[in-house]
Amino acid sequence: MSHDEFPTDQPAVVTCGLPYANGDLHVGHLRTYVDGDALSRALRRIGQQTAFVCGSDMHGTPVAVNAAEKGVEPREFALEYHETYAETFPQFNVEFDNYGHTDDETNTELTQEFVRSWIDNDHVHEKEIQVAWDTEEDQPLPDRFVEGTCPYCGEQARGDECDEGCQRHLEPGEIEDPVSTITGNPAEYREREHKFLRLADFQDYLQGFLDRLEGTDNAQNQPREWVEGELQDLCITRDMDWGIDYPGDSVAPEEQREEGSGEAADADGDDLVLYVWVDAPIEYVASTKQYSERVGADEYDWEAVWKLDGETQHGTAWDDDWSADNGEIIHVIGRDIIQHHAVFWPAMLRGAGYNEPRTILATGFVGIDGKALSTSRNRAVWAEEYLDAGFHPDLFRYYIATGAGLEMDVDFSWDRFAERVNGELVGNVGNFAYRSLLFAHRNYDGTPDAAVSDDVEARIEAAIDEFETAVREYDIRSLADVAIELSNYGNEYIQRNEPWNLVGDDPEEAAQVIRDCVQLTKAVAVVMQPVMPGKAERLWGQLGERGSVADVTLETALSEPPAEFDEPVELFEQVEDDHTEALQEQLRRRVEAASEDDGEGADDEDGEDADDEAEPADLEPLVEERIGFEDFEGIDMRVGEIVSADPVEGADKLLKLEVDIGHEVRQVVAGLAKLHDVEELPGTRVILLANMEKAELFGVESDGMVLAAGDEADLLTTHEDAPLGTRIQ
Repeated sequence: MSHDEFPTDQPAVVTCGLPYANGDLHVGHLRTYVDGDALSRALRRIGQQTAFVCGSDMHGTPVAVNAAEKGVEPREFALEYHETYAETFPQFNVEFDNYGHTDDETNTELTQEFVRSWIDNDHVHEKEIQVAWDTEEDQPLPDRFVEGTCPYCGEQARGDECDEGCQRHLEPGEIEDPVSTITGNPAEYREREHKFLRLADFQDYLQGFLDRLEGTDNAQNQPREWVEGELQDLCITRDMDWGIDYPGDSVAPEEQREEGSGEAADADGDDLVLYVWVDAPIEYVASTKQYSERVGADEYDWEAVWKLDGETQHGTAWDDDWSADNGEIIHVIGRDIIQHHAVFWPAMLRGAGYNEPRTILATGFVGIDGKALSTSRNRAVWAEEYLDAGFHPDLFRYYIATGAGLEMDVDFSWDRFAERVNGELVGNVGNFAYRSLLFAHRNYDGTPDAAVSDDVEARIEAAIDEFETAVREYDIRSLADVAIELSNYGNEYIQRNEPWNLVGDDPEEAAQVIRDCVQLTKAVAVVMQPVMPGKAERLWGQLGERGSVADVTLETALSEPPAEFDEPVELFEQVEDDHTEALQEQLRRRVEAASEDDGEGADDEDGEDADDEAEPADLEPLVEERIGFEDFEGIDMRVGEIVSADPVEGADKLLKLEVDIGHEVRQVVAGLAKLHDVEELPGTRVILLANMEKAELFGVESDGMVLAAGDEADLLTTHEDAPLGTRIQ
């Protein structure tokens, strides 16, 4: 791992958190995989050798229990979901170089090799622990079938993790007031010998690792409280018969179970398998190895990425002199598994003599129509549901990649989806590409015989720089914005120069303008490809270009387009209101039903609300990451007053506002049309975010953002009559 600026001389691997083979995929899952896919494509675009790998997480208690309920073997149950995932990802243009699973031979062998390395280097010890036991069923209770109180924060937690509170990993026996989720009875604890990875051996190393780690702030900072405190040893075995066997001290690989047999037999005769969070991340290595074996080490060498040389394999210090000789490992995960990737995983790698991650990118969650996503309550938009709606996968990819910064939460609703597709893709990117290529085809049969103007060439070069910067900063949202902003520039350019008026009066100037527009269109196709690969490929074909846009370099954005191309067709289709309204209504009913299941609106025996003073359920969770005062000072909010409000043509929910902020009058597009009486808005005092980046919605520029609270867009204002332009502090 070099920490050099991308592209580096070493190969890179991008991985995503493994989907658990126990249920259907939804939009919350897909955010991670879309971001990982876009980053992988963008790294290749700037010349970085990159593999994009993943696999299905097949082991663990939920798989075993749900398989038993269906009367099938765990492997059969999990493989069915694995195969579904492998078919679904390409339908969202998420294309892994290798997609394996944790129960295959490669991962089984590598996992046991890892554990033997820990044993050989004295990082594993054995001790008796309290194991939860369901006395009614007379069986041990694995972690996730125990619930109780977190000993650290007091929130409801499951046996292995405080999933509702502090997100801390919990060792067996730590949870307070344990209850069996199978029977609801108090869980009884019994003594049982288990194996532990001694994390204290890696404490100094982990502290240095977090100092070196690149990525999102939450991944860099959240683990510090765990690493800087007393590190608890990690229990690496479980009482189960479904998983990878604990290899013992001297058992050879050929003596281990056959793949998928589920029969455990360690050297001590204990019926133990490895904790699922041991073999799951090792699948990153296994999947990379499988890719390398398929294409050949000359094409991609997995050992150059993952393995260290013999002199540094099992030390505890990090030597910068040799670190540059190792590959670049990038993990894209959900923020609920930061501790596993930023604490346990680097220790596991270090103990086995493997390279450490360069980057951990922890994404925010995806909400559903203003509520928290809940699969158990069907408060979700499922992957299959999106595909059945008939929308192109790139529309979702764009929406989810640009809805917020990488570590911030994104809300999905069908009406906002339609607004953004129609305004930013149909009205901006699609409009520019279609009108440019159509005019070029009808008047010149393709690219006019003229040179690109200096201004347009400079603008494309700036777009290339923006693209490279976004990749190096792992900024997927800005990466997608490069094409949007370049198209916006193109629309302004063609509108300002009006080539349709120049064809007769000044044909030479008309050719120059259209030549620029065709070049801009080609540049848009090149820079949009990582986020919208299908649409970029289609636009590439409309330009008459040969080969695939996926195979060209970033500098190709400036190369000359073909002299001839056919008449284009619209790149994006308008999302019709009646279609999304039906989908949104279906989603609204689903969210309401889920809220009722949560107890919202429940009446008491007298027919009155049970607790009028109760805090509303399903408030959007507070953002965990804090900002410093310097960051807050960079937010420029001003007191303003709406001067006028007019509907935006083609958008039912949008209004074009003129807002006086003292220094000037700003034009702002806001989704207030169905939530406020438009005629009463002029004269309303509001708060305007003045240093918001400009955007274009339905062809109308928006220079700022009016602040409002909640789904009903309760406009924020001041209590007294502060002068217009007063800054909010």
